Amino acid sequence: MGYNSAVVSSLYATVIEVWFPMNFLIKLLVTASALVFLNTPAMADADADIKQAHAAVQKMIPNIPLEAIQPSPLPGLYQVMVPPQMFYISADGRYAVDGDLIDLKSGVNVSTALRDKMRIAAVNAQGEEAMIVYGPKKPKHTVTVFTDIDCGYCRKLHNEMAKYNKAGIQVRYLAYPRAGVGSGSYQKAVSVWCSKDKSEAMTRAKQGQEVKAKDCNNPVAQQFALAQRLGIRGTPAIVTEQGQILPGYVPAERLKTMLDGHAMQ
Repeated sequence: MGYNSAVVSSLYATVIEVWFPMNFLIKLLVTASALVFLNTPAMADADADIKQAHAAVQKMIPNIPLEAIQPSPLPGLYQVMVPPQMFYISADGRYAVDGDLIDLKSGVNVSTALRDKMRIAAVNAQGEEAMIVYGPKKPKHTVTVFTDIDCGYCRKLHNEMAKYNKAGIQVRYLAYPRAGVGSGSYQKAVSVWCSKDKSEAMTRAKQGQEVKAKDCNNPVAQQFALAQRLGIRGTPAIVTEQGQILPGYVPAERLKTMLDGHAMQ
């Protein structure tokens, strides 16, 4: 079976990026497998079509587990789930679809919920040890915020951290210095991460105070790359527990109302 290399490169470039570095790959594979296992039947008796589709995907994404490929609501089309990406492939492995599947009868975008699951799986795969976390001991909600130290609305959000925490919201920070790797904002994020007290250093940086320049093994570049794979372009970008993205600053009470509503749904 032949593949047009240009089409494959264009369609799967961001997907393949997810598999590096190796420790991140392992976390994503485990998360993807667990996610599928919890939401779909076991694949021990997978039919020939799924196996054929799996074989085709393996040519582009080696070592992808069979459990990452599942039937979609459209017969003959299969969902391929590789956090934070999700796309579709035909049963014969010839065609791939990078887009949304919409049920015209109900008006529901059936791809949205799956993409949300892929997004939060990729975020959670980072691990809280790679985040700077602020929150009450027993939070009602947890959001993950991609933040830029030099972003005005990011600073506004941080200055109201006590309000978010009082509302029962735990805030987990991932770095997204919009100017890119090696920029001044990037170096500030690295210095904050390498500080003895990361939370205190972040607060000082958000207030415009100077943080002593430091360097160490840090996750800033990896988090920047993740934000780009997720399609995040601005900050702050709030990722909810369900994986939805709320772009921009959201006041504490309004955010609590939105999160309560998402939880009820």
